[in-house]
Amino acid sequence: MKQLGNVIVTGGSRGLGAAVVDAVIKAGGQPMILDRVPSQAHPEVPMVVVDLGQPRAAETAVRLLGEDHGSIDAVVTAAGIDYPGRLGDLPGDRWDHVIAVDLLGTAAVVRAALPYLMRSRGHVVTVASTLGVRVLSDATAYCAAKFGVVGFTRALAVETQGQIGVTLLIPGGMKTTFFDGRDEQYKPGADAHLNDPAQVAAAIMFALSQPPECAVRELVVCPSIEPSYP
Repeated sequence: MKQLGNVIVTGGSRGLGAAVVDAVIKAGGQPMILDRVPSQAHPEVPMVVVDLGQPRAAETAVRLLGEDHGSIDAVVTAAGIDYPGRLGDLPGDRWDHVIAVDLLGTAAVVRAALPYLMRSRGHVVTVASTLGVRVLSDATAYCAAKFGVVGFTRALAVETQGQIGVTLLIPGGMKTTFFDGRDEQYKPGADAHLNDPAQVAAAIMFALSQPPECAVRELVVCPSIEPSYP
């Protein structure tokens, strides 16, 4: 199995990102967090507090971590937000913010990390969603962003083949704080089946553990009886 080295995890303070940080530590790697709030679970982990909805700031944060730690061996883009609502009702700045964090922030982090990843023959895992391959009403921003992540990642895999590893993760619903603060109509029901984020993090670790000559291009991880895929 490949040694992990230094792994940037966006959104690493909470949810899936925090589960990935836990998994990287257990596997002997060094996580490095980019998030807009400090990590309560792992205050000892190197971190830059940054709004990933500001792409140039995200790029600067990546470079700071690369310069401070000498290398970047992997990137996991777990950060994501959503403001559900009908297109005509959702304020424009909120719609734009979803695109900025989920798509533009993802691309900015990967772009800034690319020179380091090329040197280390590293790996990128982007986190899309089942709403990156199917659609729902009241989710135009989130679907647009996650469809964009799918296209971005597939194009990146072609562009960098033989140089770095690129994996697209398409997860279904998870038991995180992602749904907190929403109107009840946009929260999973009491009978919803959601994955433990640690299970999804394990799939990410599988992809990261593969040798350079083995390409795990795409992973779909969703609850077995939750109808989010296909």
